[in-house]
Amino acid sequence: MSDESCLLLLPNVLAEDALLETLPAVLTEKVDSLHGLIAESEKEARRYLKRFAFKEGKTFRDIPIALLNEHTSKEELGALLAKVLEGERWGLISDAGLPCIADPGALLVHLAKEKNVKVEAISGPSSVFLALMLSGIPSQKFFFQGYLERDPAKLRLEIKSLEKEAKAKKCTQMCIEAPYRSVSLFTALLETLEDGTLLSVASDLTGPEQISETFSIRHWKKRPAPPILKKPTVFLFS
Repeated sequence: MSDESCLLLLPNVLAEDALLETLPAVLTEKVDSLHGLIAESEKEARRYLKRFAFKEGKTFRDIPIALLNEHTSKEELGALLAKVLEGERWGLISDAGLPCIADPGALLVHLAKEKNVKVEAISGPSSVFLALMLSGIPSQKFFFQGYLERDPAKLRLEIKSLEKEAKAKKCTQMCIEAPYRSVSLFTALLETLEDGTLLSVASDLTGPEQISETFSIRHWKKRPAPPILKKPTVFLFS
């Protein structure tokens, strides 16, 4: 591998219409140096690249895209690193803000370390950590559970189990759901958690319609439902 070969873990915006200023200034130079970009979808990758200026003679269309998502096999992970092993610089982005936090990028980084590939990370916004920071819920001990059960009966059992653990360990539980199911999960949490449990809802983070509201379940039941329909949302309860 050449000295410039590297897997770059690049921060992404959280909201589609978020300003580029929410990302580190050094990112423009890093993106311009890429030979290729790994993302969850080609559409999101192109949208990401269009945010940056490139040197004369190069555009966002000139950068190859490779996909890494929940459907990527172990064999395909190796192929994603092939160009880096040949001496190129490839970036990795996540729809959740930071690669490897609530996305499958960790598998690629693990493989990169096994093959002695240089890995560089640039900090930036993360929906998980921004939600925790804004919640006002104690964060000395927290668990990110990712996606919960889809079956309604199993979901309620899982919520109850996580709530019991939160009370016993004095910790905060965090979970997410696909945007089109955000309202459904909020309803399940509202109907399942105990009245005294704190529930925080963080939605459209860094976007124009950002909300971060924390109330007890008792209080939530007296309020209008938060405007989270089809919006990326993080839920926290303790």
